[in-house]
Amino acid sequence: MTITDGTKLKTVRAGFIGGGFMSGVHSRAVRAVLGTPAAVCSSSPASAERAADALGLGAAYHSLDAMLADESIDVVHICTPNTTHVRFAAAALEAGKHVICEKPLATSAEDALFLTDLAGRSGLVAAVPFVYRFHPMIREARARVSTGQLGTVLNVQGEYLQDWLLSSQDDNWRVDEALGGPSRAFADIGSHLCDLIEFVMDDRIMRLSALTRTVFGERTTHKAIRTEDLAAVLFETRGGAVGTLMVSQVAPGRKNRLFLSISGTVESLVFDQEQPETLWIGRRDGSRTLVRDPDALHPSAARLSTLPAGHPEGYQDAFNSFMRDAYTAIGSGAVPEGLPLFADGLRAVHLSEAVQRSARDRSWQQIPA
Repeated sequence: MTITDGTKLKTVRAGFIGGGFMSGVHSRAVRAVLGTPAAVCSSSPASAERAADALGLGAAYHSLDAMLADESIDVVHICTPNTTHVRFAAAALEAGKHVICEKPLATSAEDALFLTDLAGRSGLVAAVPFVYRFHPMIREARARVSTGQLGTVLNVQGEYLQDWLLSSQDDNWRVDEALGGPSRAFADIGSHLCDLIEFVMDDRIMRLSALTRTVFGERTTHKAIRTEDLAAVLFETRGGAVGTLMVSQVAPGRKNRLFLSISGTVESLVFDQEQPETLWIGRRDGSRTLVRDPDALHPSAARLSTLPAGHPEGYQDAFNSFMRDAYTAIGSGAVPEGLPLFADGLRAVHLSEAVQRSARDRSWQQIPA
């Protein structure tokens, strides 16, 4: 992917903050769209050196300031613990860099609003990788809702279930409020689920009531844990649909079940991220399974089908498509339809905070428009 600099074209050069799993996902996507992973900084000089070597992230800078001072870096990817996002994203924007920041954008709505406003004033591209939007069959579902094929949407059911924290012996920095923020399961994966629901339906959650549970107050290295392992949510949208959500990181056998069912007066849809090549379509007179085939899909879905039918596309492919749109926006200044920006990250934080308040106060919570 190239960007225009006067009459010259140059390859987008990316700097990375953090050298863990997500930096690997981001860097593969950058390469897929012909960008250059050019630099990395991390929690220590040694960590930066290891990431540069293991992931091929170019030069290893020993400080963020040094990397941001590199005028050849066009965009900064923030792949660090949640509570660091605000400081790093603000520094990158103030240095004139485009930003792609992992979710949650921030751990408070106040900080997320600060970043959203800063990005708006800067004129730079500032995106959050809600990448499940980029599965072709999700775009097909969105197109069917928008063209009225479902009729009036009546109800929604969503699940995001994992089992990687199933045992008290399973531990991770995310359970630590000082690093992950006050919400864990919902901010981490529930945010993806809510973003997908609102994106597919082109509607917004208006109010909600939630219950949360911390199953393990102690894990191998972390004690007095307060962040939630699971959350259940009842909600109503502005368009009048009623919905339920279940989010859990302690669901045995579920590795990454992101499941969405939408029922209207005419048609129902079901999408399962663990089987992203299909969309179940139900009607009163029968049901069918729509298989990803670019020749048979809505143009918005066919655009994201990078492989012929029968060649499975998955999470990394969706991430690559997100990166293609983000880098297109960097290059052209025009934001492709559906690219999730900092405003979408702010929206997710508003929802996470509403879930926390509702669970604490046993109350219904109104969500800002």
